[in-house]
Amino acid sequence: VDVSDRVLLSKLRRNDPAAFELLVKLHQDRVYDFCVRMLNDREEAFDLTQEIFLSIHQNVDKFRADAKLTTWIFRISRNHCLNRLKYLKRRGRGRSDEYGESNELSITESQGGGPQQPDDAVQGKNDRALVHRAIQELDEDQRSLVVLRDVEGLSYEEIMDITELPEGTVKSRIRSGLKRLRTE
Repeated sequence: VDVSDRVLLSKLRRNDPAAFELLVKLHQDRVYDFCVRMLNDREEAFDLTQEIFLSIHQNVDKFRADAKLTTWIFRISRNHCLNRLKYLKRRGRGRSDEYGESNELSITESQGGGPQQPDDAVQGKNDRALVHRAIQELDEDQRSLVVLRDVEGLSYEEIMDITELPEGTVKSRIRSGLKRLRTE
């Protein structure tokens, strides 16, 4: 755990409201983006993001600090997403329209992608929509691994910490997920 994580963690453990607000500010966009990609439902992702941060707040004392704080946050996020997907399958699909191009554009802009030329913007939207639809065809486990690796840019080691899977399993599932994406 790096120094800034240690300081933040120390403040969180003392129930400093400003520290929790900072944690949410630093991580909410990535957690929400991950949830949207996993659930394919903006409203469910929004609700789940709130639940994830509540869970983080309630369990911050259980964080052992043997990994990066973001790794722990993604572990919690992944577990919540997988549980929500199981719940949604039992109850029927989510509440809102399928994740759309407008949401993808807002995520891209929030990550620093500025305005583009109209042709580039249209092509980019089409490409993102195709990739998103292909990712949704993966099973939940492959989807989470591919999103963590290729969308979030996490290392294999971080993904192993998040999923608690061995390196060979992580690499093999990502490889097979990417292979399926290429054929979709």
